[in-house]
Amino acid sequence: MKIAVCIKQVPATTEVKFDPETNTLVREGVDSQINPFDLYALEEAVRTKERLQADGEESSVTVVCMGPPQAQDALREAVALGADETILLSDRAFGGADTWATSYTLGLGLKKIEPDIVFCGMQAIDGDTGQVGPGIATHIDYAQATYVAKIESLDKKKITVKRLVENGYEVCSVKLPIVITVVKEINEPRTPSLRGKMNAKKAQITTWGAADLEAPVEKLGLSGSPTQVAKVFSPPHREGGEKSEGEPDELAEKLFGLLKELEIV
Repeated sequence: MKIAVCIKQVPATTEVKFDPETNTLVREGVDSQINPFDLYALEEAVRTKERLQADGEESSVTVVCMGPPQAQDALREAVALGADETILLSDRAFGGADTWATSYTLGLGLKKIEPDIVFCGMQAIDGDTGQVGPGIATHIDYAQATYVAKIESLDKKKITVKRLVENGYEVCSVKLPIVITVVKEINEPRTPSLRGKMNAKKAQITTWGAADLEAPVEKLGLSGSPTQVAKVFSPPHREGGEKSEGEPDELAEKLFGLLKELEIV
């Protein structure tokens, strides 16, 4: 069984910078990490592979990431955590993509490897949209199951999962192939072993650009993004509040007066 995981490299800091012309994140030269939710997706993919192999079924995990060349670091970390192969989708034409163009590009990469299951984190911490996983399923015409908290069973034709919903959980069976987005309740990500770290150092990272995907440029990056960010800015810091001292009755009367000025009471 072929298993794929889509990961994203995100800033490892809250001090992010934006390009004032494109209103997109500046990623070059910024400390980065694998999106935390994607670590749960990767862990579940590796656990699924291990269960299948224990049952005598051949299985492998391929990790796909779209990003600049520095995203190779994230892919090497994925190898250290149990991935077998890695693919970096990197091209200037991909820059500035919204969730639609991102899921379209990732979908083109996935079509080349034709996995049976695609795992994704439920969302990325730098965007929090939760749209890329379902978008991938739409572009490659796969079934989808979102907010998965547990895999109940899996065979060559279908998978049964427990989904986290507003009022609890629901269990559903879905035919393969499928895109699954996971919540953090699904597992506890492992730490890389010494052997995994050694494998990561010598891992060969396959890189595909727009030409390799045979992708129409008008559907990629900023030009292929139907949503545009009009403006990005950091909100001004709040000024310090006013501190008052005195007897309780005096402070209560003063507070009541301030509330009346603000027309709150």
